[in-house]
Amino acid sequence: MVSIVALGDATTQLVHGLGPDDCARVKAALDFAAEAYRERTSGTGQSAFEFSLGVAGTLALLSSDAETRIAGLLFELVIVEPGVAEALEERFGKEVADMVRGVHQLIRLRDLTAAQAPVGRGKNAAQEAMAQVETLRKMLLAMATDMRVVLIRLASCVTTLRYFAEQKRFDDVTRNYGREVLDLYAPLANRLGIFQLKWELEDLSFRMMEPDTYKRIAKMLEEKRMLRESFVASSIERLQKELAAAGIKAEVFGRPKHIYSIWKKMRGKELDFSELYDVRAFRVIVDDIKTCYTVLGVVHNIWTPIPKEFDDYISRPKANGYQSLHTVVTAEDGRPLEVQIRTQEMHNFAEYGVAAHWRYKEEGGSNFKSQEYDEKIAWLRQLLAWKTEVASAVTGQEELQREWVEKLKSTTLDDRIFVLTPQARVLELPVGATPIDFAYHLHSEVGHRCRGAKVDGVMVPLNTPLKNGQTCEVITAKGPAGSQGPSRDWLSPGYTVSSRTRSKIRAWFHALELAETLAHGRALVEKSLQREGKTAVNLDALAHKLGFAKVDDLFIAVGKEKFSLRHVEAALHDTGAPAAPVADEAVVNKSRASSVEQGAKSGVLVVGTEGLMTQLARCCKPAPPDPIVGFVTRGKGVSIHRASCKNFAEMASRNPERVLETEWGTTGLETVFPVDIFILASDRQGLLRDISEVLAISKINVIGVNTQSSKGLAKMVFTAEIGSTGQLQKALAAIAEVKGVQEARRT
Repeated sequence: MVSIVALGDATTQLVHGLGPDDCARVKAALDFAAEAYRERTSGTGQSAFEFSLGVAGTLALLSSDAETRIAGLLFELVIVEPGVAEALEERFGKEVADMVRGVHQLIRLRDLTAAQAPVGRGKNAAQEAMAQVETLRKMLLAMATDMRVVLIRLASCVTTLRYFAEQKRFDDVTRNYGREVLDLYAPLANRLGIFQLKWELEDLSFRMMEPDTYKRIAKMLEEKRMLRESFVASSIERLQKELAAAGIKAEVFGRPKHIYSIWKKMRGKELDFSELYDVRAFRVIVDDIKTCYTVLGVVHNIWTPIPKEFDDYISRPKANGYQSLHTVVTAEDGRPLEVQIRTQEMHNFAEYGVAAHWRYKEEGGSNFKSQEYDEKIAWLRQLLAWKTEVASAVTGQEELQREWVEKLKSTTLDDRIFVLTPQARVLELPVGATPIDFAYHLHSEVGHRCRGAKVDGVMVPLNTPLKNGQTCEVITAKGPAGSQGPSRDWLSPGYTVSSRTRSKIRAWFHALELAETLAHGRALVEKSLQREGKTAVNLDALAHKLGFAKVDDLFIAVGKEKFSLRHVEAALHDTGAPAAPVADEAVVNKSRASSVEQGAKSGVLVVGTEGLMTQLARCCKPAPPDPIVGFVTRGKGVSIHRASCKNFAEMASRNPERVLETEWGTTGLETVFPVDIFILASDRQGLLRDISEVLAISKINVIGVNTQSSKGLAKMVFTAEIGSTGQLQKALAAIAEVKGVQEARRT
């Protein structure tokens, strides 16, 4: 049990920085906890009261509000005595009780995911494991409806690790706990800018996982942390005097390394300890870029620079936009000292920016680049930093403290939810997602065969919105998805919220309709061949003769009643004219309203005539408002070309009398025009999906895709249906923003 003297010291620490009323409430909670935790132990074997004191004390060091400290004292009660949250609400208020419930929910998440099974082997398995860890980090933040819950959870982790270190426990339990903290909670502390906890969480976790390595590096440091910080402090003092003498205004603060960071750099860069130059380091923050280089000169004048260890990230920023001057100098004792120099704007970008420092510090972090998520993390970090400044400058001003609390409570990552599979795999979904979205996120085949769902073991309707932390199990029909497909009702409002899900459902029905059209067209052509007594004819050769690339295109055109069987019969008897050149042919494989209908219905008017059959040329694929011209073909009406078409220019030079003046007429709302889009991009997984989603959002229907990949470059040609070139230009601009795309244009 905690001694009276120790309890008095703990009380002083717990109420530090609080007003009189809040002090009284925290002391009352402390008395309540001392009685409630009597003779009880936590799951680690530590006294429950000592554990709670450690958590609340850590929260006090973070300048948290009274409610957070009280919740830190009492949340362990919900674990050792389930159902006590209601009693806490009656005694300490709903705000405290809600935070206690929130912490318990995060601990429950740990239990749900602790037995997660590996998903495979090799490199892909490692990438998937990293992705799952990142998703769990996001889930932790999303499940906390009050962000102070995350602070309490971080404080509880560091308290538990301190206890393990004090007891010198190094077994499977402590090793697994260290791995969990290192994977999930230390990165969260880093992202939120709580560096007081980050380095301790990392060091203690590393000590649990690799005790021998930890001791070896600690011994190699040759000095204790206090001595290193003392040296850095004396170096800072010397530099500050030199800067003041030069009339330079600057903020200088230390950046000592800790053991886990040293080990990580030694392993990652395959360096010996003697080759590390940034064991001792500090940063200098100034007002402008010019002053950065002035300070660099002062630093090099005080200490001897190591030439090969200078990096100018101001004139040559890193790929993520990071800017700073990095130099390593030899200090008075002959050992290296790293100095980083940057402006306040550069520092804010590195610490709080969308491409923040943690992007390249964390393994796997760069795989997730949700801008909204990053912006909220940046806002949280700034909020926590502002709270620290307020606490140090205006301690006791409760109005400002309450303002900070309200902002922190309202800041949540509420645009995504995180749902578990029965195997404890975590999936990230949009808010409002249903079991249908969940099924299609698992796999298209699972989505197509989905017939029901269980949420937390209970059968629910398929349009039930899922919530954070729930476990969803999909019930599927037997047999392949081709025989057991989705329902058209799923495209109705309320059944899905993901555009990705809806596009997969529509693609299934489109493929089904295409198969039916193909079968119908095949039957019609085969009947025609039987009537003509030509059943032995080569169908591929017949299709090519009629201007189709393959026989299936012929069947589809006939099945859609967009190509007459009379042309087939004429080709069989060789009574029709020979097929025209490709540049002089019409597009025959098109959708419901492609502009090849006759006369003015096609959206093309031939000046001085009426009712002529017009066809859009496949070579240049014109679309409004392209300047167009017409060319009279042999037996197929007027072929419409873009005025700049090279094929048209060649035909017009040979037969100028067949050129007709044409213009766009009034087109219907459903009229669309086929065009080709060329895209050059760096090849990567998911590229085709990302571009297709852009086209779907732009409401452009894709009717053909041809892709080639060579030496890391992907060349794609999409045949798409557009209403106008204006619609196409907007889509091309959006495609150009897709990661890796180097060129996007109409061919």
